[in-house]
Amino acid sequence: MGNNVQHRTSKYLNNRLEQDHRGIKQRYYPMRGFGTVEGAARFCCAFDELRNYFRARHTMGEVVSLPEQRLAFLQRLSALQTWLQAAS
Repeated sequence: MGNNVQHRTSKYLNNRLEQDHRGIKQRYYPMRGFGTVEGAARFCCAFDELRNYFRARHTMGEVVSLPEQRLAFLQRLSALQTWLQAAS
C-alpha cells in the first residue's frame, strides 16, 4: 500500500453506506411527524405559501434594508393574525 496510507480508526468514516445515506435523510426528513405522504405534501404546500408571504421582496433590483424587512414581516404577521381571528 505504501507509507503515505493512513488507516482510519473510526468505523463510521470507513463505512461507505454510513456516508451515503445523507441524501436519503434529507428526502425523508419532511415526512417526520406526518402519518401519510399526502399529509406531508399538504403541509409543505401551505408552508411554502406562508414562507413566500413573509419573504421580503426586492423590486427592480432595490435592496430592502433589515429594518424595512422586519417592519414588513411584523405588518404581515399582524394581518395574518387578524385574518385568522376573523376566520375562527
